[in-house]
Amino acid sequence: MAIVENTRTEAGTRLSASAGSPVAASRRSWLPRVGRIAGGISRRVVGILILLAAWETLPRLGVVDRVFLPPFSEVADEWVVLLRSGDLWEHTSASLTRAASGFAIAIAIALPLGLLIGWFRLAAQFLNPVLEVFRNTAPLALLPVFVLIFGLGETSKIAIIVYACVWPVLLNTISGVQGVDPLLVKSARSMGLPSVRLFQKVILPSAVPTIFTGVRLAGAYAILILVAAELVGAQAGLGYLINYAQSNFAIPEMYAGIITVSAVGLIINQGLLALERRFTRWRVTSNS
Repeated sequence: MAIVENTRTEAGTRLSASAGSPVAASRRSWLPRVGRIAGGISRRVVGILILLAAWETLPRLGVVDRVFLPPFSEVADEWVVLLRSGDLWEHTSASLTRAASGFAIAIAIALPLGLLIGWFRLAAQFLNPVLEVFRNTAPLALLPVFVLIFGLGETSKIAIIVYACVWPVLLNTISGVQGVDPLLVKSARSMGLPSVRLFQKVILPSAVPTIFTGVRLAGAYAILILVAAELVGAQAGLGYLINYAQSNFAIPEMYAGIITVSAVGLIINQGLLALERRFTRWRVTSNS
């Protein structure tokens, strides 16, 4: 009996030790996180499935006219036809090339300018009145101006994307630099940190989250403005595809183009969000 009791005691000791081991603790830490992520994904999927089910059902029941809103299955079939023929990739690649070019140029202009205006008060006082004039002008209102200046080619489309994407990046960069906690700046200066190192080690890291918010907005604007710009004088692109299908009353093809625009915008936003998390990992760690 004593041997059996000793064996049970040793087994219980091993179980308690294994339960308190680092491996068990790590499992307990990531299991709830995985559950939360899976729950969030499932809720999003359910919402999309409900939307698609309504899209499929309502036209078939006659609630909406299926001539103007065909069932989702017909749109999906047309999307597959466009994909197999290569037309979808041709139009998507043309749009992505324009959007990426305008987006990159806008960041190259807005990011240094925003850091300059946010860091130097004299630059802010000099340039803010000019910025206020142009920031309140809608990009699409200037589309005829860009067409007159640059023509109907690629330059006008990229130029209006640059104009639309500059503002969210520029304004969020200025806000991020000017919104740094003054206590952090004073603490860094009290330790004798020079201005260049202060900007590199304190100002820029603190402003990164706000800057990335502007970058994500610019990514969304690049797609939205591009589609509108491609309605005028384009020979390829998702905007051209949608307009051409609407003009020829190819309604399923039109909706296939709209779905592609939505998917491209979603992918771009998720990619920028992942990039933001990569560059602001220190903030998540400190908050947790």
